Amino acid sequence: MRHAVILLIAVSCFSVLARTQTAEELVEKNIQAKGGMEKIKAIKSVRMSGKFEGGGGFTARVSQENVRPNLVRETFSLQGMTAVQAYDGSTGWQIQPFMGHKDPELMGEDDLRDLQLDADFDGPLVDYKEKGNTVEFLGHDVVDGDDALRLKVTLKNGDIVYYYLDPDTFLEIRKETQQFIRGSVRERAFEMGSYKPVNGVMYPFSLSQGSKSNPREQTTSVEKMEANVAIDNSDFALPASLKQAPKADSEKK
Repeated sequence: MRHAVILLIAVSCFSVLARTQTAEELVEKNIQAKGGMEKIKAIKSVRMSGKFEGGGGFTARVSQENVRPNLVRETFSLQGMTAVQAYDGSTGWQIQPFMGHKDPELMGEDDLRDLQLDADFDGPLVDYKEKGNTVEFLGHDVVDGDDALRLKVTLKNGDIVYYYLDPDTFLEIRKETQQFIRGSVRERAFEMGSYKPVNGVMYPFSLSQGSKSNPREQTTSVEKMEANVAIDNSDFALPASLKQAPKADSEKK
C-alpha cells in the first residue's frame, strides 16, 4: 500500500510539472501555427470589415481597426446609423446612436473591458509574461464533439480567458471570458474558424459570440482583412468634446 501511495504522489508531481511545461509549449505551438513571432511582430496595423448577423435575423456592417500596440476602433452600421467604440491606449470612448446618444461619450468599465481585450494587438498569449498574464494548461476538453486543448489565461487585471486549441493545428477554435466587475462575474463565449493567411499570419474569418450555452448567437463573417495599412492615429484619439479644457491661471491658484 505504501509503495502505491508513493507512486501516486510521484505521478501527481510529474503531472503538475508536465502540465506547466505543456502550457509553455502550447503557447509556442500556437504562435508558430499563426505564422511565427517574426511575422506576427512584422504586422503593425490591421483593418477588418465584414457582415454581422444578430440573433433576431438582422444584418449589419462591421469594421475593426487595430494599430500596435493597443489602439482599436470598432464600428457597427445599420439603417444609416453607425455606432463607434474606440480606445486610444488609455481611455475608451463611444458614439451610440442606437441608444439615442449621437455625441461622443466616455465608456464605462463594463464596456471598456471587452474593448481593452480587443486592443491587445497580438492577443493575451503573445508575450504573456511581459504583459503580466499567467497561462495554465487544464488538459483536454470537447468542443462540438471534437477534442480540444484548454488553456487558462489569467490577465494582469484579474480577468480570465479560457482558450481551446485545435490539437492538430494549435489554432484557437473557442474562447470563454470571465470578467470580474464590481463584485459580479460576466461570462461570454466566442468561436473562431475559417482561418486564412494575411501577410503570412493566420486570422479567423468566421467569428461568433454569445453565452456559454449559445456561443453562436451572433456571427461575423470577415469579408476583407488588410495588414500594414495606413491608419491615422487620430481615428482612435479622444474627441475634442470629451477633452477637459485647461484651467485658467486664476483657477489653478
